Amino acid sequence: MIVCTRNFCGAARSFVITIVDNSGREIIRLSRPYRCSTCCFPCCLQKLQVEAPPGTTIGFVKQNWHPCLPKFTILNEREEEVLKIHGPCVPCSCCADVNFELKSLDESSVIGRISKQWAGVVKEAFTDADNFGVQFPMDLDVKVKALVLGACFLQDFMFFEHTNTNK
Repeated sequence: MIVCTRNFCGAARSFVITIVDNSGREIIRLSRPYRCSTCCFPCCLQKLQVEAPPGTTIGFVKQNWHPCLPKFTILNEREEEVLKIHGPCVPCSCCADVNFELKSLDESSVIGRISKQWAGVVKEAFTDADNFGVQFPMDLDVKVKALVLGACFLQDFMFFEHTNTNK
């Protein structure tokens, strides 16, 4: 089944990612069900659930419909809005980083960033490896930090997933 979803669903496939600590204990679980990932179907937008510890939902990352821009909302465990994320119109770039801005709820100020970092021509052309950077305020709630990390993984799958990868 995994081979079928990887080959036929590509970046839209469902996933569960576990993040473990140094002792191998699972501390965060990111879950995304299969969803159609096209702007023509605003009823099937992406939604990632974040659990920390596994079994305790701390929030969600929800894609917002927009005809041109990648937009997301970070929600707490009660599905109340916490932060907004705005990406560039074309979420790919040659020779430069691709930045998704973390914004306040009223979208008036940028408080951080998720960046897909440019790794150079050779690495970008011949490998599926990507480097990401996440910046947020030091005093941001630890649960929201985990949700921002989850948003980073979701954006990787949605915009930077290579079709021939075995992620």
